[in-house]
Amino acid sequence: MEDILLQNIAKHVSLTDDEKQIVLNQFESATYKTKTVLLEPGAIGDWAYFVKKGIVRNFTVDNNATEHVISFASPGWWVADMYSFLAGKPSHSYIEVVDDAEVYIISKEKQEQLYELVPKMERFFRILIENSLIANQQRLVDKLSLTAEERYENFTKKYPDVKNCLPQKHIASYIGVTPEFFSKMKSKLLKKK
Repeated sequence: MEDILLQNIAKHVSLTDDEKQIVLNQFESATYKTKTVLLEPGAIGDWAYFVKKGIVRNFTVDNNATEHVISFASPGWWVADMYSFLAGKPSHSYIEVVDDAEVYIISKEKQEQLYELVPKMERFFRILIENSLIANQQRLVDKLSLTAEERYENFTKKYPDVKNCLPQKHIASYIGVTPEFFSKMKSKLLKKK
């Protein structure tokens, strides 16, 4: 069975067997326990993570100590602080393991080397960044124009495999409501069914 990372890449570019081996050689593999913090604000986020197993989240904390979940990454998804990774500037967010995770890791430096070794990978990462930009813009529009119930419905469509694995407070944060409001909203939605 082909590696999950290579399957992800194959959705956008075709690689030869030699290119596949070069790609795999540029990545490191790591395992992390729940609650492991992979990135903190102020650090340079020069690593991108591809999740093989588990769940990872990217979030910020405001001046009132309220967490705001930016994204989740489950198997087959990528996560990085894109601002820090691309600009080489200190991060504004955290990346934390929510559920024991196995990941592939690539540094910014190794990614740049990969572009030289396998030019098709530059196209692959460009597509990922474009898709991320589109998703973030849609999420902003949804936040401005949809109800909490509609945002939750979108969340369940986007992350169907993780909605039952996450703490309710993380889902509430992702859709932009308090945990208390989310609990009441879920009760109300269950009564409608």
